[in-house]
Amino acid sequence: MNDAPPPAAPTRLTARALIIGERIETAGLERPDMISALPLAFRVGTSGMVALFRFGVAVLVGLSPLEEEDVLAKLKQRSSGARARVDDETAILEIAPEFDDLAPPGGPIQMKNLSPQRFLVVADALAKTVALGRDEREVNAVFDVIEPFAATLAKTGRPPFRRRAMLRLIGQALLAQHRVSGRVAVEEKPDVLWDRPDLERLYARLEDEYELKERASALKRKLDVIVETAHALTDIIDADRATRLEATIVILIVAEILLTLYQLYAAGRH
Repeated sequence: MNDAPPPAAPTRLTARALIIGERIETAGLERPDMISALPLAFRVGTSGMVALFRFGVAVLVGLSPLEEEDVLAKLKQRSSGARARVDDETAILEIAPEFDDLAPPGGPIQMKNLSPQRFLVVADALAKTVALGRDEREVNAVFDVIEPFAATLAKTGRPPFRRRAMLRLIGQALLAQHRVSGRVAVEEKPDVLWDRPDLERLYARLEDEYELKERASALKRKLDVIVETAHALTDIIDADRATRLEATIVILIVAEILLTLYQLYAAGRH
């Protein structure tokens, strides 16, 4: 007769990634219980951990509501570019010694334990997916402005906006490119994998679950379209300016000819 006790139920925790702002200034936040310098990660309370990413994302796990509120209040003082909309991404972690490091599609992330290294791997994936969501919305907002402009241009052959409106559209396109292109290095793996190559499989599964590479590639293609659109608008503005300049020169030449003819006519009468 087997009297071995049944395995204990896995511990369930919620990991939460939040966008605090455009950027979090982590300099000066170093502390004795720090578990990583890049990204800056440290322990909170008895079982909580926090990871801060400079592109404006904080990832929290195992914090009580009061601890979470206290951490977020302090981070708001160190962040820039506050946003009206709160962007977040959550993941359920199931932790049990008999688990392998898995990330089943649509299910909880299963891990043997919540070591600092495993937390950093999960935090990196969550931070990237919530940041990609932010960038996708910003790029789509620019596309919403470009689409009617392109439709009118294709239908009439003429730009529908005045020069100032076109310049504003170019500015929005370039701003979206600037914000997205250098903000999140999705293709780069977390630094912790250099010391813990055994966690490569966990990161690869999280990368597949959140479709990080596919979304980054789609975002890059949209950015390329935005850049090409900005160049096309610049060419339209230059062509319009050249046409106006040519028309002005022609008018001045005609006016000078008419003035000369008038002077000749007036001189002949006298």
